[in-house]
Amino acid sequence: MLIDTKLIPNSSEFYNKPIVEIIKELKNSNKIDVDVNKVIVAKVYFKDGNSKLVDLTYVIDNNIDKIELKLEGDNEALEVLRHSTAHLLAQAVKRLYKDAKITIGPPIDIGFYYDIDFNQSISEKDLEKIEQEMRKIVNEKLPIIRQELSKNEAIELFTNLNESYKVELLKEDINEEVVSIYRQGEFVDLCRGPHVLNTSYLKNFKLLNLSGAYWKGDEKNKMLTRIYGTAFFSKQELEEFIKKREEAKKRDHRILGPALELFEINEDIGSGLILWLPKGEKIRYIIEQYLRELLEQNNYLFVRTPHIANSKLWEISGHLQVYHKYMFPIMKVEENQEFVLKPMNCPFHIKIFETKTRSYKDLPLRIAEYGTVYRYEKSGVLHGLLRVRGFTQDDAHIFCTVDQIEEEIINLIDLTKKVLSRFGFNDYEVYLSTRPDEFVGDISLWDQAESALKNALNKSNIDYKINEKEGAFYGPKIDIEIKDSLDRKWQCSTIQLDFNLPMKFNIHYIGSDNSRHYPVMIHRALLGSFERFFGILIEHYNGEFPFWLAPLQIVILPISDKFNEYSLKVYDIIKSKGFRVEIDLKANSLNYKIRQYEKLKIPVMIIIGQKEQETNTVNIRLKHSQEKITANLDTLFDLLKNL
Repeated sequence: MLIDTKLIPNSSEFYNKPIVEIIKELKNSNKIDVDVNKVIVAKVYFKDGNSKLVDLTYVIDNNIDKIELKLEGDNEALEVLRHSTAHLLAQAVKRLYKDAKITIGPPIDIGFYYDIDFNQSISEKDLEKIEQEMRKIVNEKLPIIRQELSKNEAIELFTNLNESYKVELLKEDINEEVVSIYRQGEFVDLCRGPHVLNTSYLKNFKLLNLSGAYWKGDEKNKMLTRIYGTAFFSKQELEEFIKKREEAKKRDHRILGPALELFEINEDIGSGLILWLPKGEKIRYIIEQYLRELLEQNNYLFVRTPHIANSKLWEISGHLQVYHKYMFPIMKVEENQEFVLKPMNCPFHIKIFETKTRSYKDLPLRIAEYGTVYRYEKSGVLHGLLRVRGFTQDDAHIFCTVDQIEEEIINLIDLTKKVLSRFGFNDYEVYLSTRPDEFVGDISLWDQAESALKNALNKSNIDYKINEKEGAFYGPKIDIEIKDSLDRKWQCSTIQLDFNLPMKFNIHYIGSDNSRHYPVMIHRALLGSFERFFGILIEHYNGEFPFWLAPLQIVILPISDKFNEYSLKVYDIIKSKGFRVEIDLKANSLNYKIRQYEKLKIPVMIIIGQKEQETNTVNIRLKHSQEKITANLDTLFDLLKNL
């Protein structure tokens, strides 16, 4: 809800009043219709064009044009609710563990966390006790009060409170001379805010789990205890979240993957390195083949490049300077040569571009590679297939002119939609990230590029949000977040414009004016990496892959060895049609076999007994269907084709 101060008679009467009082007065005078208790926070718009999110206790003045009320259900309001719940958690911890020291507690996608130095061991069993204390504080309805202090006053305050981490933040990380703190009862925290009015707003929360986290993310620092939690406006939303979270635990790809014989992570080989087992590799092969055929239809040229390169290549690209902490150490091979495991494929594709003179008539040039790269991720952030140290990207780089950007982006959007839909992802959010404060290239080129991206999105009928100043320093970008079957968001597809690398490597094409020009380079990945996308697929489908992706599509189960000969005949016929089929001739009972293959989530089981052998038919059991279908072989193939 937007309150325009210009539309309020005698709006000057509201100057020097907090927003919450203005809301009440407008409500009482029937100028606005809003439940005051549903207003969480406000955004004020200043006459100079700036805006900011503020507490409802914020006092307005004549510099403010509009006040936007953020109600329950608004994303920014939810973020504030969760941030306030993080403070609630910290206050409860301080009450229960007097010697605990608090650090930082931000809101995140699933809720919030707070990193705490307990100076003692706690376990997830202790979360219930902390929750109980949090509920007591909610019932106390403590006002949450903002206060501004000079930095020196804040340092003195937190020194007296023995909050050494807050003192360190003030001394080393905060440049402002005036800072804000928030008080609720006896608890005080260093925070920019904003927050809800009082603790009674924070009824619907749940503490989720514990993990370790190094202070400031540096493994040289002390290991802290990170407590994760979530919060919602309603009990129903919270219960739905918990239900989906429990379902997500059942779908955890780190459990399902090995159980379904898809992949393994073996510590003898190394953390973050994946062993693709035969069934998992089969799925990957199917994905690769599907993508390759589609890309070649769209005039992509596939290449292969080495896994290592001379370190000079990464000096030119700038990776050694700005990305070195994610790169494996340099290997000294010869006296004057040093090599690096590649973290990116981009420089290799640039070198392929420069293998011959390029004309504007050769552009766009689309170079694709299933390129394996290596990044040194800290052990604490490794997570199954989702965060690894070695992975293969479905990578491509498009070299084009500025005038070709819009058409290329439209083609890429269409291609991305087609690919994501093939894997069952039709719900996604799109973000356009624009020029940051620090950038390379001419502003006019940036403006033209951003305009091209916007036009492409609009012409593709794509709803998108703009992330102001969140583009890379080398160009604007489009990111696509897919939603899985549990409504979780995953960032996979990305389209990035780059003016920087072509200039760094000094590559050119000959334009229609016979002059040399830098090409624009488009970095794009449709799936991201095969490893991460495969992990998402496992959880999205709960390991029950659609028929076209299933590594084993059909298993044939003769009731006894009397029917093996006919079963083998059926097996040979089905296999000759290109289906992925196995036959189980082991002496186990039929019920035992069915249970085993149900655990392996096989889409189709074919049961063969006396009746089937005599009538030259098969009995078909489809996954999740109680129906038993009897079919001759021709009918069977029609059914399988439909699947």
